Amino acid sequence: MSATAPIDPDRRLWITATTVVAGAGLVASAVPFVASLAPSERARALGAPVEVALQGIESGELRIVEWRGKPVFVLRRSQDMLDSLARHDDLLADPPSRHSIQPEYTRNAVRSLRPEIVVLEAVCTHLGCIPGFRPTPGAPDIDASWPGGFYCPCHGSKFDLAGRVFKSVPAPTNLTVPPYRFASASTLLIDVDAKT
Repeated sequence: MSATAPIDPDRRLWITATTVVAGAGLVASAVPFVASLAPSERARALGAPVEVALQGIESGELRIVEWRGKPVFVLRRSQDMLDSLARHDDLLADPPSRHSIQPEYTRNAVRSLRPEIVVLEAVCTHLGCIPGFRPTPGAPDIDASWPGGFYCPCHGSKFDLAGRVFKSVPAPTNLTVPPYRFASASTLLIDVDAKT
């Protein structure tokens, strides 16, 4: 066909129709593929913030909630528990929590936004076991100098009531503090950073 040959309008219509149908087919086949890349309902639920009602937690009581498939301790510390935190820094591996995973707004002596409420991932930093809550000081099966806190029976790691690790135990660091904030005076949201 030469450059001066007339354009066949039927042929142009055929090419345009074919292009439109091919484009529609491409879009129709791409939609399910793109939709399959979205996270499932289960994955969205696992990644969603967890709301914890605080009004039912008494002083000295521990509640365990699940967040991202892991247990999380929410402890309402009594005044005696808070007072005990300042008495055993010499027994701790990292009292100021310099080498811990925690939000910047919890880098304080009590590792929390409000002194009476501490939020900790309930996963031992040694091998991932779940420590037990042992708040009573001087437990003979643990250690006579035990001030109370969290004890991992798997390998003997000990943490105080702020989740700080004791010296000479297998756990290398303090318990992790997840991101959290108080949505109200009686509601805690885990997985949402506090406004600082």
